[in-house]
Amino acid sequence: VVQLVESGGGSVQAGGSLRLSCAASGDTRSMNCMAWFRQAPGKEREGVAVIATGDSNPFYVDSVKGRFTISEDNAKNTLYLQMNSLKPEDTGTYYCAASKYYAGYGPWSLRSANFPNWGQGTQVTVSS
Repeated sequence: VVQLVESGGGSVQAGGSLRLSCAASGDTRSMNCMAWFRQAPGKEREGVAVIATGDSNPFYVDSVKGRFTISEDNAKNTLYLQMNSLKPEDTGTYYCAASKYYAGYGPWSLRSANFPNWGQGTQVTVSS
């Protein structure tokens, strides 16, 4: 079992930046894949970015490519999401997720069902 705790959310104006953190504890050595998801009010949860442990080629959903960067610090058991050039449509609750299994590079790796471990979420609000 892995426990995940997100932090770093907040309110910013369009064009601003935020860095989200996800602290992992518990059986972290068994996790081979971590990801960020988000959910806007009234919308389904969507995958944003995913990274396999030790992989230098993360996958991003098209809407955040070139603006968001996912990274991990294995020594600190922490996952990050650097978000630049934020837009109002980036508003939502952001969730960290972890899994023992990596589905491979591509949009299929960002299916919610792939991830049994979830954090409680952190709110990001971008105003225009």
